[in-house]
Amino acid sequence: MKALASFSAFAGRTFALWVILFAVLGFFLPDIFKHVVPYIVTLLGIIMFGMGLTISTDDFRELARRPHEVAIGVVAHFVIMPALAVLLTRIIPMPPEVAAGVILVGCCPGGTSSNVMTYLAKGDVALSVACTSVTTLAAPIVTPFLVWMFASQYLPVNAFAMFMSILQVIILPLALGFAAQKLLPRLVQATIPVLPLVSVIGIVLIVAAVVGASKGAIAQSGLLIFAVVVLHNGLGYLLGFFAAKALGLNLYKRKALAIEVGMQNSGLGAALATAYFSPLAAVPSAIFSVWHNISGALIANYFSSRTDDDAVDEKAIKVS
Repeated sequence: MKALASFSAFAGRTFALWVILFAVLGFFLPDIFKHVVPYIVTLLGIIMFGMGLTISTDDFRELARRPHEVAIGVVAHFVIMPALAVLLTRIIPMPPEVAAGVILVGCCPGGTSSNVMTYLAKGDVALSVACTSVTTLAAPIVTPFLVWMFASQYLPVNAFAMFMSILQVIILPLALGFAAQKLLPRLVQATIPVLPLVSVIGIVLIVAAVVGASKGAIAQSGLLIFAVVVLHNGLGYLLGFFAAKALGLNLYKRKALAIEVGMQNSGLGAALATAYFSPLAAVPSAIFSVWHNISGALIANYFSSRTDDDAVDEKAIKVS
């Protein structure tokens, strides 16, 4: 068990490398990974169940303690990233499926890896976790509505079916995971060390499946999609940081919100795009999954060396 836990921790630390490796394998061995496409939704459900095992009531106490700051993060996330996606699809010519996929990933909730990146950036981890949790819980309502509002000009959008899918793939597994930690605490504690490995396996298989299913489209438009994803992600970090600064948050909190805004639950985007649009529409989410783990690590490294007089150490925050 110790060896498995150690390997799981190693897989978590080297997550970005595994995502890149399997994206390449998906491209060069598409016939193998195409068989995974029907299981994308199941894989995402397993990942979210694992997230539910680690959610604590303390994560939601942050909402009660700091509703203003959490609200800033949640609103910034669901305003900045969809708006950037729409802007990019208007100014950069792209196929309708790609445009719908860019908007879809822009409308997804925060990615759980943002919490790890915030920790590495020496930012406000508690705030990051609270924002991720709230955007995830809000996703069944907010994500289908935003996708319907902005992407229906490119492809038909069944917002109600998308709402039901997010309930089944995100909320139900989260609730089951949360219930399991309350009902079977010892068993859950024993399994927590291997959860990073489960998450890594799930995400890399989703990425490889989407890349494999869309090899031809990636070969033709891959550089365009990559450029759009890089711009979307980078501008998300930038605008998230300056939105937090404009609203008076210190550097410690600005780091958290910049990363929280810029990183998306791209696994959800890939699953929804595959189910309701096309494999090509899932490519922006797959590339986003690869890129935001690389850019997140880079920006966390940059942020980790930046401090100012207003920044406070996480340990110094006292529960009021």
